[in-house]
This record gives sequence, C-alpha cells and structure tokens, in this order.
Amino acid sequence: MTHTTLFYIIISILVIEFILETTLDFLNSKRYDDPVPEELQDVFDTNEYQKSQNYKKTNYSFGLLTSGFSLLLTLGFLFFGGFEWLDNMARSVSDNSIVIALIFFATIMIGSDIITTPFGYYKTFVIEEKFGFNKTTKTTFLLDKLKGYLMMAIIGGGITALIIWFFEWAGTNFWIYAWVVVAAFTLFMNLFYSKLIVPLFNKQKPLEEGSLKSKIESYAQKVGFELKNVFVIDGSKRSTKANAYFSGFGKEKRVTLYDTLINDLEEDEIVAVLAHEVGHYKRNHIIFNIVTSILLTGFTLFLLSLFINNPEVSKAIGVSKPSFHAALIGFGILYSPISELTGLVMNYLSRKFEYQADDYAKNTFSHLPLITSLKKLSKNSLSNLTPHPAYVFMHYSHPPLIDRVRNLKA
Repeated sequence: MTHTTLFYIIISILVIEFILETTLDFLNSKRYDDPVPEELQDVFDTNEYQKSQNYKKTNYSFGLLTSGFSLLLTLGFLFFGGFEWLDNMARSVSDNSIVIALIFFATIMIGSDIITTPFGYYKTFVIEEKFGFNKTTKTTFLLDKLKGYLMMAIIGGGITALIIWFFEWAGTNFWIYAWVVVAAFTLFMNLFYSKLIVPLFNKQKPLEEGSLKSKIESYAQKVGFELKNVFVIDGSKRSTKANAYFSGFGKEKRVTLYDTLINDLEEDEIVAVLAHEVGHYKRNHIIFNIVTSILLTGFTLFLLSLFINNPEVSKAIGVSKPSFHAALIGFGILYSPISELTGLVMNYLSRKFEYQADDYAKNTFSHLPLITSLKKLSKNSLSNLTPHPAYVFMHYSHPPLIDRVRNLKA
C-alpha cells in the first residue's frame, strides 16, 4: 500500500471519527429536554434542573469548539508538513535515534498542550466556575501542568526510550520485550499509584476515628473484606464534585473517599458507596481489568510490530525519513478504529460490572442508601438524567442513573 493511499486513509479516519462523535453529541443534546423519568423526579427541583440543562448545553457547545479545533490542528499538520518540520528540527539537535524520538514526541505533546491550554483554562475558570464547581486556583492549575510535564518526561520518556532501544536491539520482536515492561509498569502503578503519584497532586490522610469509620470497619468485617487503608483525599481543592475509588490489590488495596463525598452524603450512604467498591473487588473486576489491559497492550504492540518497519507509514504523515517515532504516529491514527471497537467492548463490560457491584452492595448492605447516594452525586455534578441510548452505548462506562435505580429496586 502506497503512502498516498495511507495518507487518505488517515484523513478519512480522522474525519469519520469527528463526524461520528459530533453526530452522537447532537443526538445526545436532543434528549436534554426530555421528561425526567418518574423514579428520578426527586433528584432536581425546577431551578436545579434548569441549571443542569444550562450546564449540559454549555458543555455541548464548548465540546463542538474544542473537537473542531483539534481536528483542524491535526489536519493542518498533515496537509502542511508539520510532522516533517518537527522531525527535521529534532534531527538538527541530535543524531541519536532515541534522543530524536524523545524531542519529537515531547514537542508534539507539550506544544499541543500549550495550544489547547486556553480551552482548559476557560473550561475550569469560566464554565466550571459559573456553575459552582471550580475550587482550583490559578496557581494549582499551573502547578498541575508543570507536574504533568515532569511525570510525562520521567515516566513517558523513560518507557518510550526503552521501547525504541528494544526495537533497535531486537527488531520486529521488540514488542515482546516492550509488552513485558509495560505489563510490569501497569501492575506496579495499580499497586502503588495512590502512594507515589496521588501525593504529588493531593493530600491524603487516614479516615479519622468516629462513627463513619466504625460503620465501615463493621461492614468490612461482616463481608470478610480485610480493609486497613481507608483514606480521605482533598478533592475539594479542585472541585465540588464528589467521588470514591478503589485501588491496589492484596495488602496494598485501599479505598479512597473524597472529602466532598463525606460532606455531601450521610454515613449509611457512604458505606453503601464503599460496599459498591468492595463489590468490584469481590467480583474480581479489578483483576479482570488489569489482565484485559495487559492483553490489549500486547495485541496493540504486536500490530505495531507489523507496521513499524514499513517506510510508507512514516511517509503517510509527511515524514520523508522513515523512523520509529514517525511510524508510531501514523500507526496510532490507523489503529484508532480498532481502539474504538475494543473501547466499546470494555465499556459494555464495565456497565455490566457496575450492575454487579450495585447488586453486591444491595445484597450485603442495603439498596436504599445506595440509591439516594447515586441521586445526590448526580444532582451535585448536574448529571444528564436523559442520555441518548446511542451515546450511552458508545461512551458510558457506567449505566445511566435511571437504569441503576431500576436495577437496585428490582
């Protein structure tokens, strides 16, 4: 296949994906004014529901702007030789292929982030501020950016350099060694993310002694769940939105509660949310997701090994000197339809897992506090109560609120 044919395939993929996403967003927006299901009538009062409608419509318009800008930026790079210019610039700095690749990727990522930072700033300090969500200061916003760059340089740069070294050493078999490294890193991050990465951005502290901790410990003991690590994170540092998550496994497992969650929910509701998270662990969803992620990574790297030595892939994005880094960009776009398909499967399974975790919480604790907690969390984040089924199918990793409530009441 010639690089010209690949070029037009790449352009087609980008445009078709944009049209598909824009169509889904449009269909979803047409459901904003649909009647709220009877079971959810108590989530919002009239004024709050109008606020949620305005929030969704504002984000819809803003999303069209940002996605349109992103498409034009990418197409501009492809049509006007942007990747060739970056490649020449990187080659003018060094003759070492790893150094060239790191400069190439760093320039793309940091440059893209700087260009799109005004959109992120507007989203945070105008839209989120207007609807009462933002608690981020401009200093925190800037520091988050700088910390993100540092992590990208150390972790992303290190793994990228290692993969390229494997490629130069092992040829097309590089994917096996790269897979082992990425798999080990995935396991390591699942175990120690909360200990090593989260403290760079947020403060965590053990849940204080009191009735809430006693109820959590009592529930954990009842279901035979060894839980020594319950932490509270200062999510209110950035947003009023609440959350809770489970991380790690074995002795490193921990539950993290946002301080906003503790402020917004009653104690039984918090225990119900925790019971849901325990359900994920008990049903082996955590292990399944890790194993699946590792297998998908191996599959992706294997496909990459089939494309990486083809000079036409590099030329398809306008880079005249074939290289690993240029071919990786071309492959990334060519792979995106497969990524969409695997994403659909993973979202479908994720929605099933959410039902299973809800059922576990219902059977081992109670369904009523989980229902009220879900309603409060939806209300406080101005969630969409009437999403379009096609949008849910393509994008939702969790079932819509109405489906979860009906399942819990069944």
